[in-house]
Amino acid sequence: MKKVFLPVSLALLAGLTVSCSTTEYKKYAGDEAKQVASILRENGCMDCHSANAPLPFYGNFPVIGSVVKADMVEGTRYVDFTDMLDALDNGKPVSEVDLAKLENTAMSGSMPPAKFSYMPNHWGTSLDKDEKAVILAWAAKERKAHYQSPTVAEEFANEPLQPLMESIPVDSAKVALGCALYNDTRLSADNTISCASCHGLETGGVDRKQYSEGINGQLGGVNAPTVYNAALNFAQFWDGRAADLKEQAAGPPLNPVEMGHKSFDDICAVLAEDKEFTKAFTAVYPDGFSQSNITEAIAEFEKTLLTPSRFDKYLRGDKSALSAEEIEGYDLFKSHKCATCHVGMNIGGQSYDYMGIKNSYFDYRGTGLTDGDNGRYSVTKKETDLHKFKTPTLRNVMITYPYMHDGSVKTVEDAVRIMHEFQIGTAISDADMTKIVAFLHSLTGEYNGKTLQ
Repeated sequence: MKKVFLPVSLALLAGLTVSCSTTEYKKYAGDEAKQVASILRENGCMDCHSANAPLPFYGNFPVIGSVVKADMVEGTRYVDFTDMLDALDNGKPVSEVDLAKLENTAMSGSMPPAKFSYMPNHWGTSLDKDEKAVILAWAAKERKAHYQSPTVAEEFANEPLQPLMESIPVDSAKVALGCALYNDTRLSADNTISCASCHGLETGGVDRKQYSEGINGQLGGVNAPTVYNAALNFAQFWDGRAADLKEQAAGPPLNPVEMGHKSFDDICAVLAEDKEFTKAFTAVYPDGFSQSNITEAIAEFEKTLLTPSRFDKYLRGDKSALSAEEIEGYDLFKSHKCATCHVGMNIGGQSYDYMGIKNSYFDYRGTGLTDGDNGRYSVTKKETDLHKFKTPTLRNVMITYPYMHDGSVKTVEDAVRIMHEFQIGTAISDADMTKIVAFLHSLTGEYNGKTLQ
């Protein structure tokens, strides 16, 4: 790590503010959630990991002020613990990603940053062994209660990544209708585009194009995410504008760039002309064609698109499922902090994360900003959500190229390097790269008994 030498004003500040280690959390013995909340507060974590944190008095000092402000911005871009603190205080489940990030911090001892840790005003803010033990015990308990897969082997029960469940309960009759609708070009105004056009089941659940082509040759503004395992995402689309698969399925048919219908009434009228399909549809939905019924059927089909992989077999206890290199790659995946955002059964899809925490990805890309780069901001209009995107699943990542929300990265190796540079602030060695990519190969799954290609 490059050693950072701070300006004289920081040294002067050291004499102005002194804090001591706290044991305040111990009064909540028996309630690990409240203990963790107390540690976050008393150790000053919220000073840099909350968008609502006030600027400290020295934040306006010459020289040091810009350092402090930049660190506060970077801290909240990495993780904002405000919602987590509220959940801890009120006995609610915390985000799986927030859990993983706090757990990683406790294990790595990476906070506070080295450039501040020697200063008296940060004495006592580093986690001691007892505080780490409290956080790690709570994290394991929280993961077991809310995020542990029913198929995981006991020895892997507390891993940040979890194996897929066997299946999601579905209505088979609705699945059959949904499958037909998923492949039906009548959902587009000119009868040329189906859901499968952009999310091909033979091509990793994507179309392998930078931007998908809709009616009249129009191009979308972001890269098409995979439909495989999408049922496990906490929200749908890169910007999270759809809460679930049903809501997501209602978007493309009415998008003028994608499928171009004016309304679902038009879609229903077109489908109703097919007497045989109408008969099959009304046998399942007696009230006939409607936006709700059509999108529910498509969503029901998409719930079946789970792709168990060799990595799932490994987490279920089959040690022979992965090679030694792939296991080393998984360990590196965790130690390089990849498993703080790409977590859980879907190995992603559980949070919105800022693109370019350490350096400006968009300056690096050098093509100017587009509406597609707004990310979550497009929905919330909150400045703090600008350039935040739903973290994609890494399942089948080797076959879902090109990468990033803008589809500008062609190889998985380049994607891994970019994520290290812009999200972690480090350069990855060729040796580590080779092993991590080997691990990523193990995430390519099966559908209908066949390995995806």
